[in-house]
Amino acid sequence: MSWLGRLLGQKEKSGTVAKQRLQMVLIHDRSEVSPGLLEQIKDDIIEVIAQRLTIDRENVEVNLTQSARESRLVAEIPLVSRNGRR
Repeated sequence: MSWLGRLLGQKEKSGTVAKQRLQMVLIHDRSEVSPGLLEQIKDDIIEVIAQRLTIDRENVEVNLTQSARESRLVAEIPLVSRNGRR
């Protein structure tokens, strides 16, 4: 689901969610990065970024993506503005 759909409150279909979860499991297996290691990486990223910026720690997402040529670690880190809004 696109970020715009999430912003507008649209819900994902259960089949789509299941497909995304299966893709994540396959990517983890192929890259040899366990979910536990991914959580440790996420915690480390949060700590480092939070030293310099105010972030929404509860909504940080770290995912592995894979294409035919490469694997990527993608971090989505919501920033909190100084007046409290994102």
